[in-house]
Amino acid sequence: MRGTTRAEVRTVRVGEVRLRTSVRGTGQPLLLITGLGASLELAEPFEQELVARGRQVISFDAPGMGGSTPYRSPRRMPGLVRTVIGLLEALGLDEVDVFGVSLGGVVAQQLAHQAPDRVRGLVLAATAPGLGGMPGAPSALLALATPRRYRDVEHYLQIAGRIYGGMARTDPHRLLHTVIGRVRPPSVIGYMGQLYAITGWSSMPWLHTLRQPTLVIAGDDDPIIPLINGRILAWRIPDARLHVVRGGGHLFILERPAEMAGMITDFLDGEHSPMTVRSGATRWTDHPLGGNPAPR
Repeated sequence: MRGTTRAEVRTVRVGEVRLRTSVRGTGQPLLLITGLGASLELAEPFEQELVARGRQVISFDAPGMGGSTPYRSPRRMPGLVRTVIGLLEALGLDEVDVFGVSLGGVVAQQLAHQAPDRVRGLVLAATAPGLGGMPGAPSALLALATPRRYRDVEHYLQIAGRIYGGMARTDPHRLLHTVIGRVRPPSVIGYMGQLYAITGWSSMPWLHTLRQPTLVIAGDDDPIIPLINGRILAWRIPDARLHVVRGGGHLFILERPAEMAGMITDFLDGEHSPMTVRSGATRWTDHPLGGNPAPR
């Protein structure tokens, strides 16, 4: 990482909510959408790596997260995406590349479907198509039912390996001190609102209609989002590539920020090769007639 770039953080009014929003760096804008319960602080090291590679990174606290106010009543996923579209309008951004991780990847899929003209390129990390995908380990999903891990250090250390996999299995303290410990705990109403938004959601009926160049990244040690979900996304999205992170847990962008940022910017800048799959993953060939890639 070449130095650091301070973010311009301000509050942007979008309808009934005020969103704490960060804009960092210059260049082609990339909207970064983080996961369940996360605040701006979570992805800062990753954002710095993206900025060092010539990207302007826009991120925000979702309603009820970090420094953003919650909705007066909960929204389903299309309603949440209308708020994201409103944020882009308020910032004067007509078209952006979009990177979504975990729940943020769900929001990114919905945004690409709901407002396709606003999404130039799409990167989906550690995420799933909702209903029709493979659920995570029951113990991991149960731990996600509350935001306690963001408030209770001992609780986080007890469950980190079980829910996040990857580095969290062997060195949970490192992730705690470098990233997790700096996150602003979410409000309970905001956290429950995010769970409500995802309940019953599925992109399976329309994934085949997405036309954005898409990079799907998945860890092979992710208890929350099993690898098969990445394979499903890459299979169903017509112009998609799949990269499997060997030994990567759910938080692989935090475990390997420089590596991930380099891969993502290369892809979005059009420098990806026809085959972006590594680490022993299923190989995906060029798309046959009909639009979907064929597994070998």
